[in-house]
Amino acid sequence: MNQDVFHGTIPALLTPCTPDRRPDFDALVRKGQEMMAAGMSGVVYCGSCGDWPLLSDAERMEGVARLTQAGVPVIVGTGAVNTRSAVAHAAHAQEIGAAGLMVIPRVLSRGQSVAAQRNHFKAILDAAPDVPAIIYNSPYYGYVTKADLFFALRAEHPNLIGFKEFGGKADMSYAAEHITSQDDEVILMVGVDTEVYHGFVRCGAVGAITGIGTIFPKETLLQVALSRRAAGGCVESDLRARELAEAFSVLAKFDEGVDLVLYFKHLMVLKGEEQYRLNIYETDTLSPSQAGFCTAQFHQFNAWFANWSKQGGVIAECM
Repeated sequence: MNQDVFHGTIPALLTPCTPDRRPDFDALVRKGQEMMAAGMSGVVYCGSCGDWPLLSDAERMEGVARLTQAGVPVIVGTGAVNTRSAVAHAAHAQEIGAAGLMVIPRVLSRGQSVAAQRNHFKAILDAAPDVPAIIYNSPYYGYVTKADLFFALRAEHPNLIGFKEFGGKADMSYAAEHITSQDDEVILMVGVDTEVYHGFVRCGAVGAITGIGTIFPKETLLQVALSRRAAGGCVESDLRARELAEAFSVLAKFDEGVDLVLYFKHLMVLKGEEQYRLNIYETDTLSPSQAGFCTAQFHQFNAWFANWSKQGGVIAECM
């Protein structure tokens, strides 16, 4: 079972829209190929950034299939309002040869039931036994997977190979202390843009799933490279990784909020990518003040990075 895709930087793709607000699969494939050309190890579709709750199962599967057919390694999000639908996405991932699964907890119905979540996870893992899978832990899904459940599942499903943590420092530290440090073969993925440094340097993460990386691939790959070196004890890398994390902090914070897709699409438009101007729902839009704040932060970060990245040293080595 090839797990290489998880040992790298993986952008979570947004869903570009046609003028009638349907998924633009041609643009989706182009973005996936662009991310691979930039140096990413794969992509995620459909996670939170892909607006999975707003798409039909058929639309989600078409996006995954189109990316896979184009040679883009895809980690498939299994988010669904019922287990039957989640299982269908996992089975489809196995059928088309997807690179991995991001296993999302059961939502709304019995979401706080450990027994219900165990059965939900088991059904997904059973449906794609040859696809490496990671549990996606996020406060927004209303359920926190703890070590006892993770290892009970892993004992029965060898395709469960890791843990993606979307929470903050305390959550990332829990995952490292109680889950990924128990078994050298279990990997930790940084799952939120604000904790790249902490995840790699303090918690032993091997990869990152990123939202902001879709907009800033070069800068995000640099942040991961510097953090990896910092984890190995390089003092200069540690300093530069922390400087970049601080500069990224406001833009990265968008990843933690309910409007993350709206902010990320606005950033795409600022880069000149008009296929991201529309959201699936017409009423999903930033307020003028949100858009103005985001625009100002975008230009400020670009100006800072253009000057900061000229310093040479470890920055030049990692770019």
